[in-house]
This record gives sequence, structure tokens and C-alpha cells, in this order.
Amino acid sequence: MNIILLSGGSGKRLWPLSNDVRSKQFIKLFKENDNYESMVQRVYRQITSVDSEAKITIATSKSQASAIKNQLGERASICVEPCRRDTFPAIVLAAVYLHDELGIEENEAVVVCPVDPYVENTYYEAVKELQRLAQQGNVNLTLMGIEPTYPSEKYGYIIPQNENVVSKVKEFKEKPDVETAKKYLDKAALWNAGIFAFKLGYLLKKAHELIAFEDYKDLFNKYDTLTKISFDYAVVEKENSIQVLRYSGDWKDVGTWNMMSEVMADKTKGKVILDETCENTNVVNELNIPILCMGCKDMIVAASGDGILISDKERSGYMKPYVERIETDAMYAEKSWGTYTVIDVQPGSMTVKISMKPGEHMSYHMHNYREEVWTVVSGKGKAMVDGMEQILRTGDVITLAAGCKHTVEAITALDMIEVQLGEELDVGDKIKFPIE
Repeated sequence: MNIILLSGGSGKRLWPLSNDVRSKQFIKLFKENDNYESMVQRVYRQITSVDSEAKITIATSKSQASAIKNQLGERASICVEPCRRDTFPAIVLAAVYLHDELGIEENEAVVVCPVDPYVENTYYEAVKELQRLAQQGNVNLTLMGIEPTYPSEKYGYIIPQNENVVSKVKEFKEKPDVETAKKYLDKAALWNAGIFAFKLGYLLKKAHELIAFEDYKDLFNKYDTLTKISFDYAVVEKENSIQVLRYSGDWKDVGTWNMMSEVMADKTKGKVILDETCENTNVVNELNIPILCMGCKDMIVAASGDGILISDKERSGYMKPYVERIETDAMYAEKSWGTYTVIDVQPGSMTVKISMKPGEHMSYHMHNYREEVWTVVSGKGKAMVDGMEQILRTGDVITLAAGCKHTVEAITALDMIEVQLGEELDVGDKIKFPIE
């Protein structure tokens, strides 16, 4: 299978654990063999268990690329969007990347899926069938529709011509009210979950009809000029040669804490105590202090360096406009080399814990406006400062002046405390260089 996984999201709906650089698909709340795993790790594991030869490409924003590399390593290819332009430009960029950079032929079928539904392996077996149907070439587009379990207002609907497992599509409907949704269900309607397959050449032809570009590099360079439009509006709803595969297995959109609480591996994670009177309450604590809950019923409590949420489960689905009023920088981020956790912020200083994985290294870079002081807490590493190498061991302290080129490589697992000093502590104050 050739699969494009769409990994986006602004990080608002599972606040405070999610933020602009750690969307819900990177939060480790599931388990496999007693080890916590994230949504993106779970999805990758499921796809490769169904098809060990699957070629997986993740289309994502620049802010999420490091988290994907941290969690999957080099196992999946990543197509990075320079900025967010909605699903049509994202899918086109990924399709052109598959053709120009990975050498996928135009006659090969490609499946596009979101990265964040909670499903069983039967879903990816259906995805494999979707790819097979697209490869036959009987129609231009093949969708997978989810058989509804209730008349939902949250999803658009696909109205098929009949109730067969595979049917031509009669029409599409926007998100309805409940009463209208009930009428759609009487027509054997399916939820439109944004899952579709096509031959690569079909989409490349569509892309060139709607966007003027030469190749992948040209498209990448002009990406910020592209019109923001969804794949449904740009392609699906204008296509006449289209069919839908009915999927009747388990499928959950875990876009809210209420839904996440139904599928997360444990009722609590982190330093948490629930007294015996608590009922239907889930707590996730990423802080290094305990949380005690007493008499809590039907509640979600989530705590991280970004903030604390205390909410009725049902009410948690309406938190987005309130979270948008909270203006704070992300206090935790996954990097390709490890994790970055802000401990303290003061005028003129910021203290950060850096945890690096063995064998990983930062980019060789410098800052114009800040000085940094590294203190090695544990492990062994190798620093390069203005071309000079230095071995780092537990207890070592190294001071890096503004304008000084530097990097560090973790020989073993390496933990450091980094104190940034300066009047301008801006994430954009970073210039990268090739290693000398």
C-alpha cells in the first residue's frame, strides 16, 4: 500500500496536553505490551501489521515534523508543509512528493487517511481493500464511508446509490442537524471521514489543472500562495466517477477529552490519587507534583506545564473558544533528538530541561541575542563549540556566548539543564550551519 497520513490540527481540543507543536496524535495515552504509545505510533503499528510492505508518508506541518521523527524515527517518510493551506494543497504536495521524490509511478494507487481515528486492525484491512479497488481503475475516486452508529451533527454524509458494500455515490451532504441526519440514515448514508483512494496520475492531473507548478520543489516554494481549500470541495464533490466502500467496524473520532477518556489505556496517568467516591473520572498528570481527586464524578482533569483543565466530561467538548483566549508559549515539545521542557520563565531568562536520546544530535547553530549555560545532569555527550569538540559528563557546565556556533551529541541518554539569558529570548533567534 501507498498511504498518505494527514497529520494536522491546532492542538486546542485536548489542551493542556496538546498545543501547536504537540497535537493530540502525539500524546501517549494508549498501550501496547504495557508500554505507552501515541496515536501516531499506534496507527503506524496497525498499518504495518496489516501490510508489512506498506509505504507510509505523513503529511504534516513544520512544527510537527520533529515530534514524528522523535516517535517513529526514520520508519516513515515525512512531507512537510511550509504553512497550513487546508487538505487539498496538503494532499497535492504529498502526492507530488511521492511521485517526484519517492519515485511512485502514476499508475499506482494511493490511499489518504487522517492519522487520528481510534480503530481496530479491521479498519486498515478495509483501507487495503480501498487501495485494491482504486488500483482496478473502474472509477476515478474510491471513498471509505463509516457506517453511522447514531444520527451525528459532527460529520458530513455520503449518500450511496444502494446498500451494497461497494456502491456508486449518489450525493454528498454537509453536516446536518439531528433530524436531518435521521433522514440520511434512512437512505443508508455513511459518515464522510476523509478517507479516499485514487491512482496517483489522476490526482497529479487534477493538481496541474488547478495549480500552476512545474515539480515538487516549485510547488513547495510557492505553497504559501495556494488557495486554502479542502480536498472535498476542490475534488471529491466535483467528481462524477466515484464509489464508496462501506465500513461497519469500530471507529472513534477522539477529538475531545470526553471521547479520549473512552479509549485511553488507564483511568489515570502520572502522580494521581482517586478516592473511593470518585466515579467515571479520568486524570492525566504530566507535572511532577501529585493530584488528589475526591468525590469527582464524570470529570476530566489534565495537567501539564501549559496549564490545568478541570471539566465535566460532556462539557469538555466545548473548550476550544476558551482555550483560544489563553496566550502562552508551548512549555513542552518533542524534538527529533529528544524532548524540551520549559521549567521556569523570568524577565531576561528561561530555564529548560533537555533530554536527548543516545546517538542523536542537535543542529549546529547559533543565537544572536542570547547566552546559554548548559549543566549536564546525567549521561555522557559530546559538544562542538565553534569547531572545537569537548566531551560532556555529569556535572559539567559549559557557557555559550551569543554568536557562538554550537551543537551537542548524546553518546548515552543525556539530560541537561539549559539556562537562556538575554533580553530577547525568541524561538526564531536561531541560525543553522553545516557541521564544520
